[in-house]
Amino acid sequence: MAKLTEKVILEALASVQDPSQGRDIVALEMVTAIQIKDSNISFALQVPPHRGPAMEPVRRAAEQAALKIDGVTSATVMVTAHATTESQQASEEALPPLREKVLESKVRRFVAVASGKGGVGKSTTAVNLAVALQLEGLRVGLLDADVYGPSQPRMLGVSGRPAAAGGDMVKPLENYGVKLMSMGLLVPDDTAMIWRGPMVQSALTQMLDAVAWGVLDIIIIDLPPGTGDIQISLAQQVKLAGAVIVSTPQDIALLDVIKALTMFEKAEVPVLGMIQNMASWQCPDCGRTDHIFGDGGAAREAKKRGIELLGEIPLSLAVRSGSDAGTPIVVAEPQSAQAKTYRKIARNLMTIADIRYEDSL
Repeated sequence: MAKLTEKVILEALASVQDPSQGRDIVALEMVTAIQIKDSNISFALQVPPHRGPAMEPVRRAAEQAALKIDGVTSATVMVTAHATTESQQASEEALPPLREKVLESKVRRFVAVASGKGGVGKSTTAVNLAVALQLEGLRVGLLDADVYGPSQPRMLGVSGRPAAAGGDMVKPLENYGVKLMSMGLLVPDDTAMIWRGPMVQSALTQMLDAVAWGVLDIIIIDLPPGTGDIQISLAQQVKLAGAVIVSTPQDIALLDVIKALTMFEKAEVPVLGMIQNMASWQCPDCGRTDHIFGDGGAAREAKKRGIELLGEIPLSLAVRSGSDAGTPIVVAEPQSAQAKTYRKIARNLMTIADIRYEDSL
């Protein structure tokens, strides 16, 4: 078996033609960002924005050509559609806004779950909130927008690649009544996503627009931590009902919360509330309560800024182990203090953002 190299991949992809231009995708310099990890490969097809929707047949042909390479067991191919500086304004005007396409899938509300920094339990909160909303009777989707560190497949207990849903659409995976789409379902677990902004933007567009979400009352969007391109792009492209910000009481976490609040304010996205995670810890032996990460910092910040404090989640080993095992605490231990708090937060959010089950959207 020949060594798997970028040259071998490009030679195989030279057999794939772009019918609209009558040349192969390698000669047209479409193929970018080739990554090789053992027997798994990934790459992107870079095209102008106005051609993005029509490239699915070429993308599939490229994927099939890649899978025929000796030694390749999986191939992930994304279409990245972004304009050059000279043509960007004209191309953007020619494209329908993403929100129009998403609305065709009949999703009533989009709510982002964000944090100013990593390690505060944002993704754990997002998955438990999504399942809690489903337990309240809503039709719920969960979009894992943390392209560089997708964790929701494991937290929701799903695996495998999404199945085709007709045309260029794919079906989201589902567990606990929640539909999920994540980059973690499209690439191997040990593959690092070394992508720049335009490629990430295109991947998020496809996860929203090329997924057969069906009729949903809400999609929870698990944003990556911080205030980067992904957060700003989603705020611009999807009509968010609002954002929920997760923080620990720790002072250093609150410094980054302020940055997140400022970002959403500039993007004209309402902040629906804050969640104070890891608020306290109770010793299982003596019952003593300690505030390991500080006492009430996020609650005070929310009050100071006139933002609703949706709830305070106690620190718990069961929350962590449930996330690792793919069983969120709201289903693993529904009578626990943490599960009850997540359910209360879900009900508060439904009231604040006017989220309810509707027979027709």
